Amino acid sequence: MAYKLSAKAKAAKKKRDLAAAKTPKRRRIKAENQRRRRAVKDKSKIKGKDYDHKDRRFESVKKNRGNDGQGTKKEGKRKYKRKK
Repeated sequence: MAYKLSAKAKAAKKKRDLAAAKTPKRRRIKAENQRRRRAVKDKSKIKGKDYDHKDRRFESVKKNRGNDGQGTKKEGKRKYKRKK
């Protein structure tokens, strides 16, 4: 769903979003996603799914948002623990 923003606010948001997407952490995560998607033989099994870095598997986009329905208060920023 698109935000109702002024042209100035829209440009500022675009700049912020791009800066966030280019951080070293986000670039590593994106590269890992691309490697995992390429490794899957049957692409129909992952269509419409995202890779969940915490659970280490592909999940629906809906389930992969907001800490599996738990929100971000429990696991936000430094509290986020990823399985090794």
